[in-house]
Amino acid sequence: MFAIAIDDQQGLNWQEQEAPPRPGPGDVRIQVAWAGMNRADLMQRAGHYPPPPGVTDTLGLEISGTVVEAGPRVERLRPGDKVCALLAGGGYAEEVVVDAAQVLPLPAGLGLREAAALPEVFATAWLNLFMEGGLRHVDGRPERVLLHAGASGVGTAAIQLCKAFDYPCFVTVGSEAKVEACRRLGAEAGWNRHDGSFVDAVRDWGGADVILDPVGAGYLADNQRVLNQDGRLVLIGLMGGRTAELDMGRMLMKRQRFIGSTLRSKSPRAKGAILDSLHTHVWPRLSRGEIRPLIDRDWPIQQAEAAMTYLESNESTGKVLLAVSGEG
Repeated sequence: MFAIAIDDQQGLNWQEQEAPPRPGPGDVRIQVAWAGMNRADLMQRAGHYPPPPGVTDTLGLEISGTVVEAGPRVERLRPGDKVCALLAGGGYAEEVVVDAAQVLPLPAGLGLREAAALPEVFATAWLNLFMEGGLRHVDGRPERVLLHAGASGVGTAAIQLCKAFDYPCFVTVGSEAKVEACRRLGAEAGWNRHDGSFVDAVRDWGGADVILDPVGAGYLADNQRVLNQDGRLVLIGLMGGRTAELDMGRMLMKRQRFIGSTLRSKSPRAKGAILDSLHTHVWPRLSRGEIRPLIDRDWPIQQAEAAMTYLESNESTGKVLLAVSGEG
């Protein structure tokens, strides 16, 4: 089969490579139509986010496509089914083999292109807002959410989840145009990070009970300042560094909780539980059009290098996709 290989001299090359193994008893083989591109791919390419042990070095954490083979213990999927899948790696390829627990049918009314923008970002947003962050109503009041990198794939998914489930959210982004784009998706307020610290704006808005942060060290002090009593900071990335000073006095007195969270290294069973929850709570809203995948643009898989350069530029709002077969 063909897949993307990383060449230090020539970049991302679409070339012939060894095909994945035959599916195990609980696995399916999927012919890939579209692959989603994520910042985790940038980090892996830079050597900062290696795949879990035993997982292919090929980039790609989410795909859509058609089931072509299913193991004997797989009950709910059959060859010919159109699906999307959450992967630990290997999505930039013509075929993938993945545990069936990590595969979902397409939401009604969505095609393969749209579905490729769902698994990683919606699983990440759902996991960290509701399962790790414990987002809830307290004394009849919905908790308030601060989303950093609100115009990213995860950010735009999280905004829509907050709106759908009636939790107000504030976003930080990199331009006024992105602030307005996030408002149109459902964000209550926003801040252009180039205007300086977000602290006063978030405090005036009411502070945050849950913060979803892919930045890390660069935002730690300000996150602590705006985090309300009993607030939770969920760290999902390290774009701003991995080492910072923690004010443990503030943490103690405000009963703040800091949670580190990665999706990629979770077991197939754990990922399956997240996807089952998505299928129950989010897929119906996607089918009704209350939530939608937000796609910025796409490239043919042969132009993965150009697509990754664009993603790295921070110009995108929503998902960047790679067309493998390009089937709709």
